Amino acid sequence: MTGYARAQGSDERRRWVWEARSVNGRNLEVRCRVPQGYERLENPARAAVGTKVRRGNVSISLTIASERQTKPLRINRTLLAELTPLVEEMRKAGATPPTADGLLRVRGVIEEEEEGVEGEDALAALDKALARTLDEALKALATARAAEGKALAGVIEGHIVEIDTLCRRASERAQAQIGTVRTRFQAQLSELLERTPALSEERFAQEVALLVGKADVREELDRLAAHITQARSLLTEARPDNPVGRKFDFLCQEFNREANTLCSKSADIELTRIGIDLKGAIERMREQVQNVE
Repeated sequence: MTGYARAQGSDERRRWVWEARSVNGRNLEVRCRVPQGYERLENPARAAVGTKVRRGNVSISLTIASERQTKPLRINRTLLAELTPLVEEMRKAGATPPTADGLLRVRGVIEEEEEGVEGEDALAALDKALARTLDEALKALATARAAEGKALAGVIEGHIVEIDTLCRRASERAQAQIGTVRTRFQAQLSELLERTPALSEERFAQEVALLVGKADVREELDRLAAHITQARSLLTEARPDNPVGRKFDFLCQEFNREANTLCSKSADIELTRIGIDLKGAIERMREQVQNVE
């Protein structure tokens, strides 16, 4: 399922933003992007995604910016002290000595103050704060995916209704094809009886059972009805803590298997058309099921 979420946080030195995006996928694949120097967060972040998402391609990214617009300045007093004798020499030589502003403009006299290196305790506190913000983003992502899942459930239910309707039509048409099957059966039976040498009773019974079995689609229709009941049950059971996507995937394969057998056994053009429509409806449902977690 698709979704997007964003969460932000800050401390006295920096502010940060976690972004999380997800798109459809058969399995869970996580991509993580963090700034240089924060690579230690990648594995915990991937593990955190796995606690909220079971299926899909998920991308998470961390952006960090300093709270300070510019670094504080300091005067390099050592360099300034080295310049003082030169100023005195210029004065003694009768040259115009530089002003204070001129000295401050000398490269290296005014420097940007480097931020101090954070200790282990400060880094641990920062990592915990970043993890809390990531958790907020992932919860929001799960909420967005759940909203899409709710809408998707209605679409899948529509496909199930369509499949149910086609199965009922197939069941009615299967009764109508009995006449066609009887005519074909009588012709094939006559052919069996006229064979020379005559078939043994055992072989004859086997041939009759085979002809009858090829034309009987009741077993396939019964299994399709059971699959419809299970599909509706899966829809009601779907929750964030109870993903049903893989089960639904397998069920669609079973739906398709029965529809194929129904078409292969059909001795009636109309029943074959219903079977083809049924396969189309199952495929449309399968495409939507790929989005279910």
